[in-house]
Amino acid sequence: MFCILTAAFLSILPVYAESNDANIYVLSIREDIAKGLHPYLERGIKEAEENDADLIIFDMHTNGGSVDAATDIANTIRNTDIKTITFINSKAISAGSYIALHTDEIYMTGNATMGASAIIDQSGNTAGEKADSMWISSMAGAAKHSGRDPEIAKAMATPDIDLPELKKNGKLLTLDAEQALKVGYSEGTVHDLDDLLTKIGYENAKVSKIDTTFSEELAQFITNPIVVPILLSIASLGLVLELYSPGFGLPGGMGLSALLLFFYGHYIAGLAGYESIVLFVLGIILIAAEFFLPGGIAGILGSVAIIGSMLMAGANVVHMAISIIIALFLSILLSIIMIKVFGKRMNIFRKLILTDSTSTESGYVSNVNRLELIGREGITITDLRPSGTVKIEDERLDVVAEGSFVEKNTKVKVIKVEGSRIVVREL
Repeated sequence: MFCILTAAFLSILPVYAESNDANIYVLSIREDIAKGLHPYLERGIKEAEENDADLIIFDMHTNGGSVDAATDIANTIRNTDIKTITFINSKAISAGSYIALHTDEIYMTGNATMGASAIIDQSGNTAGEKADSMWISSMAGAAKHSGRDPEIAKAMATPDIDLPELKKNGKLLTLDAEQALKVGYSEGTVHDLDDLLTKIGYENAKVSKIDTTFSEELAQFITNPIVVPILLSIASLGLVLELYSPGFGLPGGMGLSALLLFFYGHYIAGLAGYESIVLFVLGIILIAAEFFLPGGIAGILGSVAIIGSMLMAGANVVHMAISIIIALFLSILLSIIMIKVFGKRMNIFRKLILTDSTSTESGYVSNVNRLELIGREGITITDLRPSGTVKIEDERLDVVAEGSFVEKNTKVKVIKVEGSRIVVREL
C-alpha cells in the first residue's frame, strides 16, 4: 500500500512541476485582420519557438478582415510545433473564425460568438461563385485539420448548408458559446484569460504577452483596405496642387509624405519588396526629369512606373487598382471643388490661380477701329506690295492695297477698315 501511495505521489509531482515551469505566450488578434497583422504574429510565434514555449494563446476579438491576410496567418500557425489555443474574447467573425479553426483548441467567453464567414467585397456583396467555392473549401479544410465537423464550417461560409438545429435556412451560421461547446467547436467556456489558464492547468505558468511595436501598428493601419485609397488620395491631391505652385511647398511635402507612409507600411507588412521601392524611386526621377526634357515621354514613363510600383506593393492587384482609381477620382474632384469654391477666398489658391484679367475697367483696351478714315485720301510713301505705308494729311499709316501692287507717290483712298487692317484703293 505504501509503494502504491508513493508511486501515485511521484506521478503527480512532474505534472505540478510542468505546470509551474510552463512558458506560455499570449498574442492578440484585435480589430480588423489586415496584412499588417501577419508580421506581428509571425514575430511572436518565432519568439515563442526560440524560447521553447509550451503553449501559444491567441486572444481574439475581431469582426474579420482580409482573406489573404487570414490565409497567411493560418499557414504560419499551422507550421508551428507548439500547441495553440484560440481564446475568443467576445468575437471571432469571418476571417477570425477561419484562423481559430487552425489552432488546436478553442475556448470562448460566455458572450462570445464565432462564424458568419462568407466573403464580402468592398461594396458589401458576395465575392462571386469561384471565390465563394474556394473559401467554403478552405473553411471545411480548416475544420478537418482541427478534428471538427466540416459541415458546420461550411454553414458559416455559405447560407446554402441546411442545419435546422443550429440556424435558419438561407442564413449564415454564427455559433454562441453554448452551441460551439455542444457541437465540438469549443473546448470550454471561461470568464477571462486567468480562468482559461486555470481550466487548462497552467495557473502557475509564466505568461509572456507580446505587444505590437509602433511599426507593426502603423503597418496594420496603413494596409487597411479603407485607409489605402484615402492615403493615395492625399498623395495625388498634394502632388497635383504642387504642380500649380512655385517651388516646393506644403502640398508637395504632404503628397510625398503620404506616398512614403504607403510604402513604409506595406514594406513592414511584407508586401512591398525592394523591387517596388526601386520602381517608385525611378518614377519620381523620371517625373523630375520631365521639367528639363521636352516631349513629355519622361513624365508618362514616370507616372506608369509609380502606378506599377503601387500595384506591386499591394496585397491584391485588383483591390489596389480600384484604390488608385478612387484616389485619382477624389483628387480631381477635390481639386475642382477647392479651386472653384475656395479659389478666391483663400490666399494659398490666389497664388495658384491667375485671377487678373485685361478688362476695360482695368485700363486695358483692344485695337481701335479707325472707321473715321473711310473715304479719306492720301499719298503712298512706299510701294504697296500689297502692304506698305500711306500718308493721310500728317499721319503715317500702315495699309493694305486692294489690288496686288501700287507704286510709290500714288494717290489712294481708304475704302475699308477692319480693326488694325486699313484697305486702300488706287485713284
